[in-house]
Amino acid sequence: MRKIDELVIATNNSNKLEEFRDIFSRSGIKVFSMAEKGIHVDPDENGTTLNENARIKARAVWEECHCAVVGDDTGLFVDALDGEPGVYSARYAGPDGNNGANIDKLLEKLKGVPREERTARFAVSLCYIDPEGNEMIVHGRCEGWIAFERQGVGFGYEPVFCLHNGFSFADIGKELKDRRSHRARAAHILAFYLRDIKKIRRK
Repeated sequence: MRKIDELVIATNNSNKLEEFRDIFSRSGIKVFSMAEKGIHVDPDENGTTLNENARIKARAVWEECHCAVVGDDTGLFVDALDGEPGVYSARYAGPDGNNGANIDKLLEKLKGVPREERTARFAVSLCYIDPEGNEMIVHGRCEGWIAFERQGVGFGYEPVFCLHNGFSFADIGKELKDRRSHRARAAHILAFYLRDIKKIRRK
């Protein structure tokens, strides 16, 4: 197996990209965007699970570059809504993926639901494909609850997803988010794995 010093992230979301850059750089792994590698694909995320969609994205990019790739898919699962919006979180209010409309729909469906019943969690699947085409999936979760209104400015559902300390993801700050978020937890697991592989290869 080849030494892994760089990864391509299968996303066009600049916020996700920066999170991954911060985490993987601590393990000496450089992160590239699709655009930086001249990759222009837009696969149809038609999976019914986070794992499937993460794999669809990662595999589409790997087919273009045959290098180490990470694809991710994230969902917000709200208990009072039987797990909605789940795997359809990005397009909850329609196919255009409008963050504001998604939040508006979520808050409307939770109208009248008391605080103790607004429990929710973010879950993410990361699909890592190495240069030889081998795959592995890692997962991350973060428990919390849905606020009654927006708190702060963030991307996706961050302004309404609160940790149990009452602060939303949009309010907690980058340093804490890089430790507590679902995506950070999964990325740290993968980074530790890649770092250990690099140590083994040097022996």
